[in-house]
Amino acid sequence: MRLSFFLFSFCPTAKMAMQDLLKADDIKKALDTFKAADSFDHKKFFELVGLKAMSAENVKKVFRVLDVDASGFIEEDELKFVLKGFSKDGRDLTDKETKAFLAAADKDGDGKIGIDEFEAIVHQ
Repeated sequence: MRLSFFLFSFCPTAKMAMQDLLKADDIKKALDTFKAADSFDHKKFFELVGLKAMSAENVKKVFRVLDVDASGFIEEDELKFVLKGFSKDGRDLTDKETKAFLAAADKDGDGKIGIDEFEAIVHQ
């Protein structure tokens, strides 16, 4: 049994690793597709990485991994590093990409992405 599965199953505060939720090959393919600055397209990324095909429950598990400070939101400063949440090899989003992603996902205009907003944009 993998340690991360063990910790997540028995410790509600333990974080699940992204590799426990998504296929490593899909993560690599998606990150490679958007290696160049200002090339990030959240819709295509979600499809390539396998998120779009996941259930709402599993998308919310991915959200919890990306919510680094466990605030219940992905704030702009976390969003800039969102690709690193999928793999340490992920690049930082540019300011332009970060703002565009936030504008697309932040439906209530509070400057951050909530779990339901994240699930909605993934399945858009």
